[in-house]
Amino acid sequence: MKLKLRIWRQAGPNAAGKMVDYDIDGVSEDMSFLEMLDLLNEKLTERNEEPVAFDHDCREGICGMCGVVINGIAHGGAEFRTTTCQLHMRSFQDGATIDIEPWRAGAFPVIKDLAVDRTAFDRIIQAGGFISSNTGSAPDAHSTPAPKREADTAFDNATCIGCGACVAACPNSSAMLFTSAKITHLAMLPQGQPERYRRVKSMVAQHDEEGFGNCTNIGECAAVCPKGIPLESISQLNRDLIKAMFKGDGK
Repeated sequence: MKLKLRIWRQAGPNAAGKMVDYDIDGVSEDMSFLEMLDLLNEKLTERNEEPVAFDHDCREGICGMCGVVINGIAHGGAEFRTTTCQLHMRSFQDGATIDIEPWRAGAFPVIKDLAVDRTAFDRIIQAGGFISSNTGSAPDAHSTPAPKREADTAFDNATCIGCGACVAACPNSSAMLFTSAKITHLAMLPQGQPERYRRVKSMVAQHDEEGFGNCTNIGECAAVCPKGIPLESISQLNRDLIKAMFKGDGK
């Protein structure tokens, strides 16, 4: 395959960026999108040019590190619920032009090229995305029963990998889908009840402090989420937040 790539290049956080054109040949349709970028970087290195910086780690759709906007859609959107690392080049036509940009959000400043700083997510988790328990041996998994519906909801929300596609897709750069997934995951489990309402207030406050926008229920976040986190998670967050205003920090 021959492709024309238009890639965002930015030397650093404070540097001016621009789209740069690259022609690449020899792309196999069996390559992943990241392997195609690897091939490009090999060719750039051979020409003593600066390779393109991009985030990646497991390349198995698990870690959430990868993520770029491809032709205007977070993770590309060519395959249903697919991360960038799991997107294959057979999804593109030979001779196609592909625009590749980083996540664009004030709370995700560009580090270099396609790599952005997503530590704002870490700080939201630190604000309350945990449970407190007594030290000692771990209890058996089945020792605290949970209703199936709540258990299934908790599991579905726990699949969020924190890639940030929801932020990149949202016109308001809101991270409410991510935040609601982390909150709902714990809110549905018995272990998460003691700090449930303190947690939602702390995490939403940290979300706002990081500079993410407000949610206006447009739904672009859920449309691009590679793990299928539903908008209902945001509704659950809002219900808990309203209750927290009356219940205080306790259960």
